[in-house]
Amino acid sequence: MIDNVPLNQEEPQKKRRLRYKGTHPRRFEEKYKELHQEKYPEDIEKILASGRTPAGSHRPICVKEILEILDPKPGQTGLDATLGYGGHARELLGRLRPGGRLFALDVDPLEIVRTETRLREAGFGAESLIIRRLNFAGTPKLLPETDGGFDVILADLGVSSMQLDDPSRGFTFKVEGPLDLRLNPERGQPASKLLQSISEKSLEEMLQDHSDEPHARAIAKAVFEDRAAIVTTTALADAVRKALLRVARDMEEPDITRSIRRTFQALRIEVNDEFSALEQFLRNLPVCLKSHGRVAILTFHSGEHDRVTRFFEAGLASGVYESISREPMKATREECYDNPRAKSALLRWAIKK
Repeated sequence: MIDNVPLNQEEPQKKRRLRYKGTHPRRFEEKYKELHQEKYPEDIEKILASGRTPAGSHRPICVKEILEILDPKPGQTGLDATLGYGGHARELLGRLRPGGRLFALDVDPLEIVRTETRLREAGFGAESLIIRRLNFAGTPKLLPETDGGFDVILADLGVSSMQLDDPSRGFTFKVEGPLDLRLNPERGQPASKLLQSISEKSLEEMLQDHSDEPHARAIAKAVFEDRAAIVTTTALADAVRKALLRVARDMEEPDITRSIRRTFQALRIEVNDEFSALEQFLRNLPVCLKSHGRVAILTFHSGEHDRVTRFFEAGLASGVYESISREPMKATREECYDNPRAKSALLRWAIKK
Protein backbone atom coordinates (compact mmCIF):
# COMPACT_ATOMS: atom_id res chain seq x y z
CA MET A 1 0.00 0.00 0.00
CA ILE A 2 1.15 3.55 -0.75
CA ASP A 3 -0.46 6.38 1.20
CA ASN A 4 -3.12 3.93 2.42
CA VAL A 5 -4.26 3.11 -1.15
CA PRO A 6 -4.20 -0.60 -2.13
CA LEU A 7 -1.83 -1.37 -5.00
CA ASN A 8 -4.46 -3.38 -6.85
CA GLN A 9 -7.13 -0.63 -6.74
CA GLU A 10 -7.83 0.60 -10.26
CA GLU A 11 -8.07 4.32 -10.87
CA PRO A 12 -11.20 5.47 -12.69
CA GLN A 13 -10.47 6.01 -16.37
CA LYS A 14 -11.53 9.25 -18.01
CA LYS A 15 -13.84 8.76 -20.94
CA ARG A 16 -12.24 10.15 -24.08
CA ARG A 17 -14.41 12.27 -26.33
CA LEU A 18 -15.40 10.89 -29.69
CA ARG A 19 -12.81 11.49 -32.42
CA TYR A 20 -13.78 12.57 -35.91
CA LYS A 21 -12.12 13.27 -39.25
CA GLY A 22 -11.32 16.83 -40.28
CA THR A 23 -11.53 20.02 -38.24
CA HIS A 24 -15.27 19.95 -37.52
CA PRO A 25 -17.65 17.12 -36.58
CA ARG A 26 -20.09 16.14 -39.30
CA ARG A 27 -22.07 13.22 -37.93
CA PHE A 28 -24.80 13.83 -35.34
CA GLU A 29 -23.17 11.69 -32.67
CA GLU A 30 -19.82 13.46 -33.15
CA LYS A 31 -21.17 16.91 -32.23
CA TYR A 32 -20.39 16.50 -28.55
CA LYS A 33 -20.36 20.24 -27.81
CA GLU A 34 -23.82 20.77 -29.28
CA LEU A 35 -25.17 17.68 -27.52
CA HIS A 36 -23.84 18.94 -24.17
CA GLN A 37 -24.70 22.63 -24.38
CA GLU A 38 -24.36 23.30 -20.66
CA LYS A 39 -20.62 22.56 -20.87
CA TYR A 40 -19.86 24.72 -23.92
CA PRO A 41 -21.99 27.91 -23.70
CA GLU A 42 -19.58 30.04 -25.75
CA ASP A 43 -19.59 27.55 -28.65
CA ILE A 44 -23.38 27.36 -28.54
CA GLU A 45 -23.63 31.16 -28.71
CA LYS A 46 -21.52 31.13 -31.89
CA ILE A 47 -23.76 28.49 -33.46
CA LEU A 48 -26.91 30.44 -32.62
CA ALA A 49 -25.39 33.69 -33.90
CA SER A 50 -24.72 32.01 -37.25
CA GLY A 51 -28.43 31.23 -37.69
CA ARG A 52 -28.09 27.52 -36.97
CA THR A 53 -29.77 25.38 -34.34
CA PRO A 54 -27.39 23.28 -32.22
CA ALA A 55 -27.73 19.55 -32.90
CA GLY A 56 -30.14 17.80 -30.57
CA SER A 57 -31.96 20.99 -29.58
CA HIS A 58 -34.85 23.11 -30.81
CA ARG A 59 -35.51 26.86 -31.00
CA PRO A 60 -39.08 27.90 -30.15
CA ILE A 61 -40.82 29.85 -32.90
CA CYS A 62 -42.92 33.03 -32.62
CA VAL A 63 -42.44 33.23 -28.84
CA LYS A 64 -43.20 36.96 -28.62
CA GLU A 65 -46.33 36.65 -30.78
CA ILE A 66 -47.60 33.62 -28.85
CA LEU A 67 -47.19 35.35 -25.49
CA GLU A 68 -49.05 38.40 -26.78
CA ILE A 69 -51.91 36.26 -28.09
CA LEU A 70 -52.28 33.99 -25.07
CA ASP A 71 -51.51 36.70 -22.50
CA PRO A 72 -50.85 34.19 -19.69
CA LYS A 73 -51.13 35.54 -16.15
CA PRO A 74 -49.94 34.38 -12.71
CA GLY A 75 -52.29 31.85 -11.18
CA GLN A 76 -53.77 30.63 -14.46
CA THR A 77 -53.74 27.08 -15.81
CA GLY A 78 -52.04 26.48 -19.14
CA LEU A 79 -51.41 23.61 -21.55
CA ASP A 80 -48.44 23.11 -23.84
CA ALA A 81 -49.94 20.37 -25.98
CA THR A 82 -46.66 19.64 -27.78
CA LEU A 83 -43.82 19.98 -25.28
CA GLY A 84 -40.88 19.08 -27.54
CA TYR A 85 -37.64 20.69 -26.32
CA GLY A 86 -39.55 22.83 -23.81
CA GLY A 87 -38.74 26.30 -25.17
CA HIS A 88 -42.33 27.51 -25.26
CA ALA A 89 -43.04 25.84 -21.90
CA ARG A 90 -40.27 27.87 -20.23
CA GLU A 91 -41.74 31.12 -21.49
CA LEU A 92 -45.29 30.21 -20.50
CA LEU A 93 -44.19 29.17 -17.02
CA GLY A 94 -42.43 32.50 -16.61
CA ARG A 95 -45.81 34.20 -17.02
CA LEU A 96 -48.00 31.67 -15.14
CA ARG A 97 -45.94 31.66 -11.98
CA PRO A 98 -46.41 32.31 -9.14
CA GLY A 99 -49.49 30.27 -8.41
CA GLY A 100 -50.14 29.00 -11.92
CA ARG A 101 -49.64 25.59 -13.48
CA LEU A 102 -48.63 24.35 -16.90
CA PHE A 103 -49.57 20.91 -18.16
CA ALA A 104 -47.24 19.70 -20.92
CA LEU A 105 -47.80 16.77 -23.29
CA ASP A 106 -45.63 14.77 -25.67
CA VAL A 107 -45.77 11.30 -27.22
CA ASP A 108 -42.02 10.92 -27.81
CA PRO A 109 -40.73 8.61 -25.05
CA LEU A 110 -37.11 9.58 -25.72
CA GLU A 111 -37.31 13.37 -25.83
CA ILE A 112 -39.88 13.79 -23.06
CA VAL A 113 -37.42 12.35 -20.53
CA ARG A 114 -34.61 14.65 -21.63
CA THR A 115 -36.85 17.69 -21.66
CA GLU A 116 -38.26 16.99 -18.22
CA THR A 117 -34.73 16.63 -16.85
CA ARG A 118 -33.74 20.01 -18.31
CA LEU A 119 -36.84 21.78 -17.02
CA ARG A 120 -36.60 20.27 -13.52
CA GLU A 121 -32.94 21.28 -13.32
CA ALA A 122 -33.99 24.79 -14.37
CA GLY A 123 -36.16 25.00 -11.26
CA PHE A 124 -39.61 24.09 -12.56
CA GLY A 125 -40.99 21.72 -9.94
CA ALA A 126 -44.02 19.44 -9.99
CA GLU A 127 -46.16 22.09 -8.31
CA SER A 128 -46.03 24.29 -11.42
CA LEU A 129 -45.13 21.91 -14.27
CA ILE A 130 -47.05 18.69 -14.85
CA ILE A 131 -45.62 16.59 -17.70
CA ARG A 132 -47.58 13.73 -19.23
CA ARG A 133 -46.74 11.32 -22.01
CA LEU A 134 -50.00 11.69 -23.91
CA ASN A 135 -51.15 12.51 -27.43
CA PHE A 136 -52.88 15.90 -27.49
CA ALA A 137 -55.97 14.18 -28.92
CA GLY A 138 -56.49 12.95 -25.35
CA THR A 139 -56.42 16.41 -23.73
CA PRO A 140 -59.87 15.96 -22.07
CA LYS A 141 -58.31 13.28 -19.84
CA LEU A 142 -56.56 16.12 -17.98
CA LEU A 143 -59.72 18.07 -17.16
CA PRO A 144 -60.35 16.40 -13.76
CA GLU A 145 -56.98 17.78 -12.64
CA THR A 146 -57.81 21.34 -13.69
CA ASP A 147 -60.18 23.86 -12.17
CA GLY A 148 -62.72 23.83 -14.97
CA GLY A 149 -60.31 23.68 -17.89
CA PHE A 150 -57.43 25.70 -19.32
CA ASP A 151 -57.00 29.46 -19.55
CA VAL A 152 -54.38 29.16 -22.30
CA ILE A 153 -53.49 26.37 -24.73
CA LEU A 154 -50.57 26.21 -27.16
CA ALA A 155 -49.94 23.60 -29.85
CA ASP A 156 -46.77 23.77 -31.96
CA LEU A 157 -47.43 21.19 -34.68
CA GLY A 158 -43.92 21.17 -36.14
CA VAL A 159 -41.56 18.23 -35.85
CA SER A 160 -38.85 19.06 -33.33
CA SER A 161 -35.30 19.70 -34.50
CA MET A 162 -34.09 16.96 -32.13
CA GLN A 163 -36.03 14.40 -34.14
CA LEU A 164 -34.95 15.82 -37.49
CA ASP A 165 -31.27 15.99 -36.51
CA ASP A 166 -30.91 12.43 -35.19
CA PRO A 167 -30.45 9.99 -38.12
CA SER A 168 -31.52 7.04 -35.97
CA ARG A 169 -35.06 8.46 -35.83
CA GLY A 170 -35.40 8.29 -39.62
CA PHE A 171 -36.83 11.80 -40.16
CA THR A 172 -34.10 13.20 -42.40
CA PHE A 173 -33.03 12.14 -45.88
CA LYS A 174 -29.69 13.94 -45.66
CA VAL A 175 -28.00 11.16 -43.68
CA GLU A 176 -28.65 7.44 -43.91
CA GLY A 177 -30.78 5.99 -41.15
CA PRO A 178 -33.66 3.54 -40.72
CA LEU A 179 -36.81 4.68 -42.52
CA ASP A 180 -38.87 5.01 -39.35
CA LEU A 181 -40.58 8.43 -39.00
CA ARG A 182 -42.54 7.49 -35.86
CA LEU A 183 -42.90 10.20 -33.21
CA ASN A 184 -43.35 7.37 -30.73
CA PRO A 185 -41.03 4.54 -31.82
CA GLU A 186 -42.75 2.20 -29.36
CA ARG A 187 -46.08 2.26 -31.19
CA GLY A 188 -47.28 1.47 -34.69
CA GLN A 189 -45.15 0.48 -37.65
CA PRO A 190 -42.20 2.32 -39.20
CA ALA A 191 -42.52 3.88 -42.63
CA SER A 192 -40.44 1.08 -44.19
CA LYS A 193 -43.08 -1.46 -43.11
CA LEU A 194 -45.90 0.75 -44.33
CA LEU A 195 -44.36 0.78 -47.81
CA GLN A 196 -44.46 -3.02 -47.89
CA SER A 197 -48.23 -3.12 -47.30
CA ILE A 198 -49.61 -0.10 -49.14
CA SER A 199 -50.83 -0.26 -52.75
CA GLU A 200 -49.41 1.94 -55.48
CA LYS A 201 -52.72 3.79 -55.83
CA SER A 202 -52.98 4.39 -52.07
CA LEU A 203 -49.41 5.66 -52.00
CA GLU A 204 -50.19 8.10 -54.81
CA GLU A 205 -53.30 9.36 -52.99
CA MET A 206 -51.33 9.71 -49.77
CA LEU A 207 -48.72 11.90 -51.48
CA GLN A 208 -51.47 14.06 -52.94
CA ASP A 209 -53.58 14.35 -49.79
CA HIS A 210 -50.80 14.74 -47.21
CA SER A 211 -48.31 16.93 -49.05
CA ASP A 212 -49.81 18.19 -52.34
CA GLU A 213 -47.01 16.48 -54.24
CA PRO A 214 -47.34 17.40 -57.97
CA HIS A 215 -45.40 14.29 -59.07
CA ALA A 216 -47.30 11.87 -56.86
CA ARG A 217 -48.01 9.34 -59.60
CA ALA A 218 -44.40 9.04 -60.79
CA ILE A 219 -43.03 8.85 -57.24
CA ALA A 220 -45.63 6.29 -56.14
CA LYS A 221 -44.82 4.09 -59.13
CA ALA A 222 -41.07 4.17 -58.52
CA VAL A 223 -41.32 3.65 -54.77
CA PHE A 224 -43.82 0.82 -55.16
CA GLU A 225 -41.55 -0.97 -57.65
CA ASP A 226 -38.52 -0.74 -55.31
CA ARG A 227 -40.41 -0.99 -52.02
CA ALA A 228 -38.67 -4.20 -50.87
CA ALA A 229 -35.29 -2.43 -50.96
CA ILE A 230 -36.45 0.86 -49.42
CA VAL A 231 -35.64 0.40 -45.75
CA THR A 232 -33.42 3.46 -45.20
CA THR A 233 -33.95 7.21 -45.52
CA THR A 234 -31.39 7.58 -48.30
CA ALA A 235 -32.91 4.68 -50.25
CA LEU A 236 -36.27 6.45 -50.28
CA ALA A 237 -34.65 9.74 -51.29
CA ASP A 238 -32.80 7.99 -54.13
CA ALA A 239 -36.02 6.36 -55.36
CA VAL A 240 -37.79 9.73 -55.45
CA ARG A 241 -34.85 11.36 -57.21
CA LYS A 242 -34.76 8.65 -59.91
CA ALA A 243 -38.51 8.91 -60.45
CA LEU A 244 -38.35 12.66 -60.97
CA LEU A 245 -35.38 12.54 -63.34
CA ARG A 246 -37.21 9.88 -65.31
CA VAL A 247 -40.14 12.22 -66.00
CA ALA A 248 -38.17 15.49 -66.16
CA ARG A 249 -34.45 15.16 -66.85
CA ASP A 250 -33.90 18.90 -66.60
CA MET A 251 -35.48 19.24 -63.14
CA GLU A 252 -33.50 21.55 -60.87
CA GLU A 253 -32.01 20.25 -57.61
CA PRO A 254 -34.14 22.54 -55.35
CA ASP A 255 -37.31 21.15 -56.95
CA ILE A 256 -36.11 17.58 -56.42
CA THR A 257 -35.31 18.33 -52.79
CA ARG A 258 -38.78 19.80 -52.23
CA SER A 259 -40.42 16.66 -53.62
CA ILE A 260 -38.25 14.48 -51.38
CA ARG A 261 -39.26 16.57 -48.36
CA ARG A 262 -42.93 16.29 -49.32
CA THR A 263 -42.61 12.52 -49.67
CA PHE A 264 -41.11 12.22 -46.20
CA GLN A 265 -43.79 14.54 -44.83
CA ALA A 266 -46.60 12.47 -46.33
CA LEU A 267 -45.20 9.23 -44.91
CA ARG A 268 -44.66 10.79 -41.48
CA ILE A 269 -48.24 12.06 -41.35
CA GLU A 270 -49.57 8.64 -42.33
CA VAL A 271 -47.36 6.66 -39.95
CA ASN A 272 -48.35 8.83 -36.98
CA ASP A 273 -52.00 9.34 -38.01
CA GLU A 274 -51.37 13.05 -37.47
CA PHE A 275 -54.46 14.46 -39.16
CA SER A 276 -56.86 12.31 -37.14
CA ALA A 277 -55.13 13.34 -33.90
CA LEU A 278 -55.22 17.02 -34.90
CA GLU A 279 -58.91 16.93 -35.79
CA GLN A 280 -59.74 15.26 -32.48
CA PHE A 281 -57.71 17.91 -30.64
CA LEU A 282 -59.55 20.70 -32.48
CA ARG A 283 -62.95 19.14 -31.72
CA ASN A 284 -62.02 18.91 -28.03
CA LEU A 285 -60.79 22.51 -27.68
CA PRO A 286 -64.14 24.12 -26.76
CA VAL A 287 -64.58 21.58 -23.96
CA CYS A 288 -61.05 22.07 -22.66
CA LEU A 289 -60.97 25.88 -22.67
CA LYS A 290 -62.43 27.98 -19.90
CA SER A 291 -64.74 30.87 -20.75
CA HIS A 292 -62.62 33.50 -22.55
CA GLY A 293 -59.81 30.95 -22.72
CA ARG A 294 -57.26 31.42 -25.50
CA VAL A 295 -55.62 28.96 -27.88
CA ALA A 296 -52.70 29.47 -30.29
CA ILE A 297 -51.62 26.91 -32.89
CA LEU A 298 -48.48 26.89 -35.02
CA THR A 299 -48.81 24.99 -38.30
CA PHE A 300 -46.16 24.15 -40.87
CA HIS A 301 -47.96 22.89 -43.97
CA SER A 302 -51.32 23.29 -45.69
CA GLY A 303 -52.84 20.07 -44.33
CA GLU A 304 -52.46 21.34 -40.76
CA HIS A 305 -53.26 24.96 -41.50
CA ASP A 306 -56.43 24.23 -43.49
CA ARG A 307 -57.82 22.04 -40.69
CA VAL A 308 -57.11 24.62 -37.99
CA THR A 309 -58.66 27.39 -40.10
CA ARG A 310 -61.76 25.31 -40.85
CA PHE A 311 -62.39 24.38 -37.21
CA PHE A 312 -61.82 27.93 -35.96
CA GLU A 313 -64.16 29.42 -38.57
CA ALA A 314 -66.84 26.83 -37.78
CA GLY A 315 -66.46 27.60 -34.07
CA LEU A 316 -66.87 31.32 -34.70
CA ALA A 317 -69.97 30.76 -36.84
CA SER A 318 -71.58 28.53 -34.20
CA GLY A 319 -70.83 30.91 -31.35
CA VAL A 320 -68.20 28.76 -29.63
CA TYR A 321 -65.47 31.35 -30.20
CA GLU A 322 -65.93 35.09 -29.71
CA SER A 323 -63.03 35.91 -32.03
CA ILE A 324 -60.43 34.20 -34.19
CA SER A 325 -57.46 35.27 -36.27
CA ARG A 326 -58.66 36.39 -39.69
CA GLU A 327 -55.24 35.98 -41.25
CA PRO A 328 -52.34 33.79 -40.10
CA MET A 329 -49.37 35.44 -38.45
CA LYS A 330 -45.84 34.71 -39.64
CA ALA A 331 -42.43 34.82 -38.02
CA THR A 332 -40.60 38.10 -38.53
CA ARG A 333 -37.89 38.45 -41.15
CA GLU A 334 -35.32 38.71 -38.36
CA GLU A 335 -36.49 35.47 -36.75
CA CYS A 336 -36.47 33.63 -40.08
CA TYR A 337 -32.89 34.80 -40.61
CA ASP A 338 -31.85 33.60 -37.15
CA ASN A 339 -33.89 30.39 -37.40
CA PRO A 340 -34.62 29.28 -41.00
CA ARG A 341 -37.02 26.60 -39.73
CA ALA A 342 -39.44 29.40 -38.82
CA LYS A 343 -40.05 30.34 -42.46
CA SER A 344 -42.91 27.91 -43.02
CA ALA A 345 -44.66 28.57 -39.69
CA LEU A 346 -48.18 30.04 -39.64
CA LEU A 347 -49.78 31.08 -36.35
CA ARG A 348 -53.54 31.14 -35.76
CA TRP A 349 -55.52 31.82 -32.58
CA ALA A 350 -59.03 31.72 -31.15
CA ILE A 351 -60.75 32.98 -27.98
CA LYS A 352 -63.63 31.04 -26.46
CA LYS A 353 -66.89 32.92 -25.95
